Amino acid sequence: MPHVSRSSLLALHAIRLGGFVDTQAVADRYGMPVGLAESHVRDFRADGLIARFSFGPDAGWSLTESGRAENERLLADELSACAAKALVEEVYRVFLPLNARLVQACTDWQLTILPDGSMQENDHRDASHDRRILADLASLAKELTPLTTRLTERLTRFSDYDTRFAAALTSAADDPEMITGTKPQSAHRVWFELHEDLIATLGIDRAFSS
Repeated sequence: MPHVSRSSLLALHAIRLGGFVDTQAVADRYGMPVGLAESHVRDFRADGLIARFSFGPDAGWSLTESGRAENERLLADELSACAAKALVEEVYRVFLPLNARLVQACTDWQLTILPDGSMQENDHRDASHDRRILADLASLAKELTPLTTRLTERLTRFSDYDTRFAAALTSAADDPEMITGTKPQSAHRVWFELHEDLIATLGIDRAFSS
């Protein structure tokens, strides 16, 4: 039976994955009632696990160093309790070459190579160029689904990465920013979040991950 994570772990993990998020985003990430998210955020702040930052008009929560350590401790304990470490490690090994393809596709989406070999920002006026990249991304989406299915069979918190990624690709026809933009639901952001989720779960330093 799939393991359902405790709400406190999910709230702290939502801040880890978002990097810089407000309380509403903490609640939204795992469909948590806002009041429950607010309660967890208050506790995290009191315990020194999170700090509030402002960037211009935006303000949100980020993990402190102790918060990051606590997040990884909780994830490690959960992984051990579920006896799921071998599964997540295997999925991560399969994920890494897919990640390399995703990085290349995002680069190609942002830049085009001119006849003289120089590069310029992709203005998305070359429909055939964009279709090729979208086809590559659609292939990645198909390969991602069985991985998230396997993960979700053991840990329900991995459940929506494939559907969010596919939804971003669908939206890209009308909004190219849904591939590499900074919107939380862009394809790149969703993929980056999954990568962060995997390395956090396994306790891997991103600096040493591919």
